Amino acid sequence: MAKMSRVKKKEEYEIYKSKKVLITGHTGFKGSWLTLWLRELGADVYGYALHPPTNPSLFEILDLEKDIDHEIGDIRDIDRLKKSLHRINPDIIFHLAAQSQVGKSYEDPLETVHVNTVGTMNLLEAVRQTGLAVSMVLITSDKCYENNEWHFGYRETDTLGGYDPYSASKAAAEILISSLRKSFFNPDTIKDHGVRIASARAGNVIGGGDWGNNLVPDCIRDLQNNSFITIRNPYSTRPWQHVLEPLSGYLRLGAKLLDSSTENIQSYCEAFNFGPLVTNNKNVKELVEAIIEKWGKGSWKWIPPSDAKYESTLLNLSIDKAYHKLGWLPKWNFTETIARTVEWYQKATDDPSAIQEFTLKQISEHQANHPLPFQKELITETTF
Repeated sequence: MAKMSRVKKKEEYEIYKSKKVLITGHTGFKGSWLTLWLRELGADVYGYALHPPTNPSLFEILDLEKDIDHEIGDIRDIDRLKKSLHRINPDIIFHLAAQSQVGKSYEDPLETVHVNTVGTMNLLEAVRQTGLAVSMVLITSDKCYENNEWHFGYRETDTLGGYDPYSASKAAAEILISSLRKSFFNPDTIKDHGVRIASARAGNVIGGGDWGNNLVPDCIRDLQNNSFITIRNPYSTRPWQHVLEPLSGYLRLGAKLLDSSTENIQSYCEAFNFGPLVTNNKNVKELVEAIIEKWGKGSWKWIPPSDAKYESTLLNLSIDKAYHKLGWLPKWNFTETIARTVEWYQKATDDPSAIQEFTLKQISEHQANHPLPFQKELITETTF
């Protein structure tokens, strides 16, 4: 499965070449981008997930199935999961399988907890029962924090919580990760068990190829249909970032776990935030207007939801830890993030046969770009 890369590789990612990488949730939006990126880095990519969750789906648009070991499986099925782990014997696992919608968590909270919390527990337990020596980057969410609507960013040591079932399911997953790491995979005894576990908490991710029930794909569908874009909560603020930003963080964190020469490896077996600089934290109205401007036409209107469920209006992340310990910073500001996102959808509409090469081009350009300047006051009001 490993192949010659068309993506310019940086030294930090060389370690993935010929490594067996298992991605749970590889058929989803973020999973598809990560699958393509790792495949081009020369990794042997294995996927374990349900069928693509949307139609169209990025996984199918990029025709990824033919280039990886692709297995349809449910993260809630621990017996099948154990068989897959035995068969693959991966070097590293990126766990992205999730029920990712806040709205759906109100409709079916039990399924949300089963997938997000029990599913994460299943993966950890499957690793424990199979006795694998493996690195793991477990993806949760920025919504795992008890959100007090603070203007400064939440740090990895802040209180976990969650008003809605989705947020609570991710907070519970983080608690389980910490518990099992201490109980069975203690970082101080890695030489005995060989398991290295970190978790990653990312902000709101946007980018080309998302066809879910999210704000950006809703905007694109309305623009393509020459319809008004409807907004429910125009002044809610989110830490918007391009999908390649957190993925680059996951890859950098995973590389630290994989590298046997990493000093003080225990310090990487922790939680890490991956979010934008606070200058990217725009409200929904600003995001929609930026999309319309880049698209070249369109309009929006505010329609308050009739059966409104609680959603936070402000959420910021501190990324000091990722900067200081991983040397990670985002590369694209808000304007560039919107431009790259809209350009992808326009390319997919105008020249769908070239969309895989265009997606690879965006990955390559992201890797080639320099990080945005580190400015303490633009990241958090607290100290690391």
